[in-house]
Amino acid sequence: MLTADDLVTGEAVALDLPPATVGARMGSGLIDVAAMLVVATGVLFAAFVATADADAALQHVALVCSLIVVFVVYPTTMETLTRGKSWGKLALGLRVVRDDAGTVTVQQSFVRALIGIVEIYVLLGGPAFFCCLVSSHGKRIGDYAAGTYVVRDRVHLALPPPPAMPAPLAAWASTADLGTPPVGLTLAVRQYLARLPTLDPASRDRLGAMLATRISEYVAPPPPPGTASWDFLAAVSAARRDRDLARLHRDETLRARLTARG
Repeated sequence: MLTADDLVTGEAVALDLPPATVGARMGSGLIDVAAMLVVATGVLFAAFVATADADAALQHVALVCSLIVVFVVYPTTMETLTRGKSWGKLALGLRVVRDDAGTVTVQQSFVRALIGIVEIYVLLGGPAFFCCLVSSHGKRIGDYAAGTYVVRDRVHLALPPPPAMPAPLAAWASTADLGTPPVGLTLAVRQYLARLPTLDPASRDRLGAMLATRISEYVAPPPPPGTASWDFLAAVSAARRDRDLARLHRDETLRARLTARG
């Protein structure tokens, strides 16, 4: 089941967030390597202290386990808990997402970390760099294996003109009870309506039905039978905008009256 965050990360990323550039990924990678060195120092020191009086075999096991923690467990856990980010990505505004633009899974983060040991650390990032150069989405080998790519999570979001009220739904919208959906869902609807002319019919119908189902939880009564999902979404968006503008106008008028009396 999709949450509001999943919807924004998924559909909104697919519509608005571009893939990260090679330069941004290199900068993020350098920060991640520095963070990895700090983690490695702490983990190896702890392992050395814990096995200082142990035999060589146990020290060898501790070393291997420490390397697994540093190169696999740490990046997988970090990326999973932050929903696709690392220290470098947090600093530069990047995020790892699935190929369908949804939130990255534990398995995908594990695959990225595992392959990253070879392509980034063993081979000094050479394969990852050249792979990113030739990939249209800036993917490294680990991204291809995991089915992921990295997007820019901080972009200037220029919202398109608001949707107009469909004439056949104006009467229904004027009397409908409209709740307040999550901000992420509202933004996803706005982006969907803006991109509607450029979507192929299958994507238009699939995304429209999904968004209409989510929005219908905050609308009563439902629209007239046979209403297209995009007309329903446009009507709800236009009605909420008009009501918000009317409320703001009332508040401004009341404030002006109170100020004048004072």
